Amino acid sequence: MTLTRSGSRSRRKKGRIKRFLLKVLAILLVTPVVLTVVYSVVPPVSTLMLGRYVTLQSVERDFVPLEEISVHLQRGVVISEDSLYCEHGGVDWAAMQTQVESLLEGERARGASTIPMQLAKNLFLWNSRSYLRKAVEAPLAIMLDSMLTKRRLLEVYLNTVEWGEGIFGAEAAAQHYFGVSAKNLSRQQAALMATTLPNPILRNPAKPNAGHRRLASVNQQRMKVAGDVLACTSAERQ
Repeated sequence: MTLTRSGSRSRRKKGRIKRFLLKVLAILLVTPVVLTVVYSVVPPVSTLMLGRYVTLQSVERDFVPLEEISVHLQRGVVISEDSLYCEHGGVDWAAMQTQVESLLEGERARGASTIPMQLAKNLFLWNSRSYLRKAVEAPLAIMLDSMLTKRRLLEVYLNTVEWGEGIFGAEAAAQHYFGVSAKNLSRQQAALMATTLPNPILRNPAKPNAGHRRLASVNQQRMKVAGDVLACTSAERQ
Protein backbone atom coordinates (compact mmCIF):
# COMPACT_ATOMS: atom_id res chain seq x y z
CA MET A 1 0.00 0.00 0.00
CA THR A 2 2.78 2.43 0.95
CA LEU A 3 4.67 1.66 -2.24
CA THR A 4 1.52 2.25 -4.28
CA ARG A 5 0.92 5.67 -2.68
CA SER A 6 4.61 6.55 -3.18
CA GLY A 7 4.44 5.58 -6.85
CA SER A 8 1.24 7.59 -7.30
CA ARG A 9 2.86 10.71 -5.76
CA SER A 10 5.89 10.26 -8.00
CA ARG A 11 3.68 10.05 -11.11
CA ARG A 12 1.75 13.15 -10.05
CA LYS A 13 4.99 15.05 -9.47
CA LYS A 14 6.31 14.05 -12.89
CA GLY A 15 3.00 15.08 -14.41
CA ARG A 16 3.20 18.53 -12.78
CA ILE A 17 6.76 18.99 -13.99
CA LYS A 18 5.76 17.96 -17.52
CA ARG A 19 2.80 20.36 -17.56
CA PHE A 20 5.02 23.17 -16.25
CA LEU A 21 7.63 22.56 -18.94
CA LEU A 22 4.94 22.49 -21.62
CA LYS A 23 3.58 25.82 -20.37
CA VAL A 24 7.08 27.35 -20.42
CA LEU A 25 7.60 26.04 -23.97
CA ALA A 26 4.24 27.47 -25.07
CA ILE A 27 5.13 30.86 -23.61
CA LEU A 28 8.52 30.82 -25.34
CA LEU A 29 6.86 30.02 -28.67
CA VAL A 30 4.00 32.50 -28.38
CA THR A 31 5.85 35.49 -26.93
CA PRO A 32 7.83 36.41 -30.10
CA VAL A 33 4.64 36.21 -32.18
CA VAL A 34 2.73 38.46 -29.79
CA LEU A 35 5.63 40.91 -29.56
CA THR A 36 5.94 41.02 -33.36
CA VAL A 37 2.27 42.00 -33.63
CA VAL A 38 2.88 44.74 -31.05
CA TYR A 39 6.08 45.84 -32.78
CA SER A 40 4.24 46.25 -36.07
CA VAL A 41 2.85 49.51 -34.65
CA VAL A 42 4.87 50.23 -31.48
CA PRO A 43 8.58 51.15 -31.36
CA PRO A 44 10.39 48.01 -30.15
CA VAL A 45 13.03 47.70 -27.46
CA SER A 46 15.96 45.35 -28.05
CA THR A 47 17.26 42.88 -25.49
CA LEU A 48 20.50 44.90 -25.29
CA MET A 49 18.53 48.03 -24.50
CA LEU A 50 16.51 46.18 -21.87
CA GLY A 51 19.72 44.91 -20.31
CA ARG A 52 21.10 48.43 -20.07
CA TYR A 53 17.84 49.77 -18.59
CA VAL A 54 17.80 47.01 -15.96
CA THR A 55 21.43 47.71 -14.99
CA LEU A 56 20.81 51.49 -14.95
CA GLN A 57 23.15 52.19 -17.87
CA SER A 58 22.51 54.99 -20.33
CA VAL A 59 20.57 54.40 -23.55
CA GLU A 60 20.52 56.83 -26.46
CA ARG A 61 17.68 56.12 -28.90
CA ASP A 62 15.16 58.21 -30.81
CA PHE A 63 12.84 56.10 -32.97
CA VAL A 64 12.12 57.79 -36.32
CA PRO A 65 10.12 56.60 -39.36
CA LEU A 66 12.02 55.20 -42.32
CA GLU A 67 11.45 58.32 -44.40
CA GLU A 68 13.37 60.27 -41.76
CA ILE A 69 16.47 58.12 -42.33
CA SER A 70 18.80 58.98 -45.20
CA VAL A 71 18.32 56.74 -48.22
CA HIS A 72 22.13 56.64 -48.37
CA LEU A 73 22.17 54.92 -44.98
CA GLN A 74 19.35 52.58 -45.93
CA ARG A 75 21.19 51.54 -49.10
CA GLY A 76 24.56 51.37 -47.37
CA VAL A 77 23.28 49.10 -44.61
CA VAL A 78 21.41 46.75 -46.97
CA ILE A 79 24.44 46.53 -49.28
CA SER A 80 26.80 45.91 -46.37
CA GLU A 81 24.65 43.60 -44.25
CA ASP A 82 22.18 41.85 -46.57
CA SER A 83 22.46 42.56 -50.30
CA LEU A 84 19.64 40.10 -51.12
CA TYR A 85 17.26 41.65 -48.59
CA CYS A 86 14.44 42.11 -51.10
CA GLU A 87 14.83 38.62 -52.55
CA HIS A 88 14.74 36.22 -49.59
CA GLY A 89 12.06 35.37 -47.06
CA GLY A 90 14.09 36.05 -43.95
CA VAL A 91 16.95 33.59 -44.48
CA ASP A 92 19.47 33.46 -47.32
CA TRP A 93 19.54 29.68 -47.68
CA ALA A 94 22.32 29.65 -50.26
CA ALA A 95 24.60 31.65 -47.96
CA MET A 96 23.56 29.44 -45.05
CA GLN A 97 24.49 26.29 -46.99
CA THR A 98 27.86 27.78 -47.91
CA GLN A 99 28.40 28.60 -44.25
CA VAL A 100 27.60 25.04 -43.16
CA GLU A 101 29.90 23.57 -45.80
CA SER A 102 32.73 25.85 -44.70
CA LEU A 103 32.26 24.81 -41.08
CA LEU A 104 32.26 21.13 -42.02
CA GLU A 105 35.54 21.67 -43.85
CA GLY A 106 37.05 23.22 -40.75
CA GLU A 107 37.09 26.77 -42.06
CA ARG A 108 36.35 29.80 -39.94
CA ALA A 109 32.72 30.91 -39.76
CA ARG A 110 32.13 34.02 -41.87
CA GLY A 111 28.53 34.74 -40.97
CA ALA A 112 25.40 34.42 -43.10
CA SER A 113 23.01 36.53 -41.07
CA THR A 114 20.35 38.46 -42.95
CA ILE A 115 18.78 41.66 -41.63
CA PRO A 116 15.72 39.71 -40.37
CA MET A 117 18.04 37.26 -38.59
CA GLN A 118 19.96 40.10 -36.97
CA LEU A 119 16.69 41.74 -35.99
CA ALA A 120 15.47 38.47 -34.45
CA LYS A 121 18.63 38.39 -32.35
CA ASN A 122 18.24 42.05 -31.36
CA LEU A 123 14.59 41.72 -30.33
CA PHE A 124 14.35 38.24 -28.83
CA LEU A 125 17.73 36.58 -28.24
CA TRP A 126 21.05 36.91 -26.46
CA ASN A 127 24.11 38.54 -28.00
CA SER A 128 26.88 35.96 -27.56
CA ARG A 129 27.78 33.73 -30.51
CA SER A 130 26.54 30.15 -30.41
CA TYR A 131 25.16 27.54 -32.80
CA LEU A 132 22.03 27.29 -30.65
CA ARG A 133 21.32 30.98 -31.12
CA LYS A 134 21.86 30.67 -34.87
CA ALA A 135 19.45 27.72 -35.01
CA VAL A 136 16.76 29.74 -33.22
CA GLU A 137 17.42 32.87 -35.30
CA ALA A 138 16.35 31.27 -38.57
CA PRO A 139 12.70 30.41 -37.72
CA LEU A 140 12.32 33.73 -35.88
CA ALA A 141 13.63 35.57 -38.97
CA ILE A 142 11.14 33.76 -41.20
CA MET A 143 8.36 34.66 -38.75
CA LEU A 144 9.38 38.33 -38.73
CA ASP A 145 9.62 38.44 -42.53
CA SER A 146 6.16 36.90 -42.90
CA MET A 147 4.44 39.12 -40.32
CA LEU A 148 6.08 42.48 -41.03
CA THR A 149 6.50 44.29 -44.32
CA LYS A 150 10.02 44.68 -45.68
CA ARG A 151 9.67 48.41 -45.07
CA ARG A 152 8.75 47.95 -41.41
CA LEU A 153 11.50 45.34 -40.94
CA LEU A 154 14.15 47.75 -42.20
CA GLU A 155 12.66 50.61 -40.18
CA VAL A 156 12.73 48.59 -36.96
CA TYR A 157 16.23 47.28 -37.65
CA LEU A 158 17.68 50.74 -38.28
CA ASN A 159 16.03 52.02 -35.10
CA THR A 160 17.18 49.21 -32.78
CA VAL A 161 20.64 48.20 -34.00
CA GLU A 162 23.54 49.21 -31.74
CA TRP A 163 25.89 51.81 -33.22
CA GLY A 164 28.18 52.22 -30.23
CA GLU A 165 28.20 51.78 -26.46
CA GLY A 166 24.63 52.58 -25.42
CA ILE A 167 23.82 54.19 -28.81
CA PHE A 168 20.87 52.57 -30.57
CA GLY A 169 19.27 53.45 -33.86
CA ALA A 170 20.20 55.66 -36.79
CA GLU A 171 18.94 58.95 -35.36
CA ALA A 172 20.87 58.72 -32.08
CA ALA A 173 24.00 57.57 -33.93
CA ALA A 174 23.84 60.34 -36.54
CA GLN A 175 23.40 62.97 -33.82
CA HIS A 176 26.13 61.45 -31.64
CA TYR A 177 28.81 61.02 -34.30
CA PHE A 178 28.09 63.75 -36.84
CA GLY A 179 25.76 66.24 -35.14
CA VAL A 180 23.09 65.88 -37.84
CA SER A 181 19.77 64.09 -38.11
CA ALA A 182 19.66 60.65 -39.71
CA LYS A 183 17.76 62.19 -42.63
CA ASN A 184 20.65 64.55 -43.44
CA LEU A 185 23.52 62.06 -43.45
CA SER A 186 25.76 62.41 -46.50
CA ARG A 187 26.71 59.40 -48.62
CA GLN A 188 30.16 59.30 -47.00
CA GLN A 189 28.77 59.54 -43.46
CA ALA A 190 26.20 56.86 -44.26
CA ALA A 191 28.90 54.54 -45.62
CA LEU A 192 30.98 55.02 -42.49
CA MET A 193 27.98 54.21 -40.29
CA ALA A 194 26.96 51.20 -42.38
CA THR A 195 30.43 49.67 -42.17
CA THR A 196 30.52 50.27 -38.42
CA LEU A 197 27.78 47.71 -37.77
CA PRO A 198 29.80 44.49 -37.78
CA ASN A 199 31.80 45.83 -34.84
CA PRO A 200 30.08 48.92 -33.38
CA ILE A 201 32.03 48.89 -30.13
CA LEU A 202 35.48 49.03 -31.76
CA ARG A 203 34.62 51.07 -34.87
CA ASN A 204 33.85 54.77 -34.62
CA PRO A 205 32.32 56.29 -37.79
CA ALA A 206 33.43 59.77 -36.76
CA LYS A 207 37.04 58.62 -36.22
CA PRO A 208 37.59 55.76 -38.68
CA ASN A 209 40.94 54.04 -38.96
CA ALA A 210 42.46 53.25 -42.36
CA GLY A 211 40.76 49.88 -42.62
CA HIS A 212 37.38 51.33 -41.77
CA ARG A 213 37.82 54.10 -44.35
CA ARG A 214 38.60 51.50 -47.02
CA LEU A 215 35.46 49.56 -46.17
CA ALA A 216 33.39 52.73 -46.34
CA SER A 217 34.91 53.61 -49.70
CA VAL A 218 34.00 50.17 -51.07
CA ASN A 219 30.50 50.59 -49.66
CA GLN A 220 30.09 53.91 -51.47
CA GLN A 221 31.23 52.36 -54.75
CA ARG A 222 28.78 49.50 -54.32
CA MET A 223 25.98 51.98 -53.64
CA LYS A 224 26.55 53.46 -57.10
CA VAL A 225 26.22 50.16 -58.97
CA ALA A 226 23.98 48.03 -56.76
CA GLY A 227 20.70 48.89 -58.45
CA ASP A 228 17.43 49.28 -56.55
CA VAL A 229 18.21 47.23 -53.45
CA LEU A 230 15.40 49.08 -51.65
CA ALA A 231 12.67 48.27 -54.18
CA CYS A 232 10.74 46.15 -51.67
CA THR A 233 10.65 48.93 -49.06
CA SER A 234 8.91 51.63 -51.11
CA ALA A 235 5.64 52.82 -49.60
CA GLU A 236 3.79 52.06 -52.85
CA ARG A 237 4.60 48.35 -52.54
CA GLN A 238 3.29 47.97 -49.00
